[in-house]
Parts: sequence; structure tokens; C-alpha cells
Amino acid sequence: MPHRTRPLKGLLLFTGINFLLVQTITPVYDFVCFLPYWERRRERIRQEREAAAASLHNTNSTQKTTQASVG
Repeated sequence: MPHRTRPLKGLLLFTGINFLLVQTITPVYDFVCFLPYWERRRERIRQEREAAAASLHNTNSTQKTTQASVG
């Protein structure tokens, strides 16, 4: 006797599993994306970028002052 396939049961099972995965991924995604770690990282990168820009600006100002006094 050949094995009978049940396409409707398979489709319902597949849909149910996908629905369950979609319902559970949303809270996990929100938890990971809104961790305080990302905010601290973003703030640290911003401060490093500002410090680098200020350092570059101070270096350029010093060089211009030195060139003006020498030249």
C-alpha cells in the first residue's frame, strides 16, 4: 500500500510553524536592537569622531600659526 501524502496537513503545519517563528522573532529582534550596548557604542563612536575632528582642527591651527610666525 503506497504512502498517502496529506498536502493540506503539510501546508497547515508549514504555515503554523512560520506563524510561530514570526511571533517569536519580533520580541527577540526588539530586544537585540534596543539593547543599551548599541546606544553606548553609538555615543562612544560619536565622541571619538568629535575628538578626532577637534584634534585635526587644533593641528591645522597650530601649523597655520607656526607658518605665519616663520613666514
